[in-house]
Amino acid sequence: MADAITRLSSRRIYENRWLRLREDRVRRLDGSEGIYSVLERAEFAVICPVQDGLIHLVEQFRYPIGRRSWEFPMGTWEFRADVDPRDLAAGELREETGLSAGTLTEIGRVFQAPGYSDQAGRVFFATDLTEGDSTPEPEEQDMIQGRFTLAEFERMIREGVVQDVITISAFAIARLKGFV
Repeated sequence: MADAITRLSSRRIYENRWLRLREDRVRRLDGSEGIYSVLERAEFAVICPVQDGLIHLVEQFRYPIGRRSWEFPMGTWEFRADVDPRDLAAGELREETGLSAGTLTEIGRVFQAPGYSDQAGRVFFATDLTEGDSTPEPEEQDMIQGRFTLAEFERMIREGVVQDVITISAFAIARLKGFV
């Protein structure tokens, strides 16, 4: 089957070290033409850290939504193409929580917002955790950590305390594959 949308041309609209925005002229399956805006971002890692029956989360202020958000540790290293996903996951876990994982297992892959972005992420399950010092980025200065039982974490999702789609998706992968 042919692609439903074909790119006819493309131009970069905006770029900084974290993202690129492009606008594509496209042809749809019915032959009509239009534009499609695509947000390009580097691949990210999301880490589901579990130790002694407790799930580790971080909470921080998320400027775009204007409120704090409980999430799994996650992040990207801008547009570095040479980043090993496991190194990225280990680095983000250490940076945001101070934790180092003795075992870091890749368990899945997700797309953050495929309707407008090409950004994909790899999901890692982290165990055998040891504590150290975190090194948050400037935007993460207000970050706090929490440890929750599986029942508490599931309640937080049910009650809308945890609303981050990547955290919920990563947890679903870990749960369905029997890691938690």
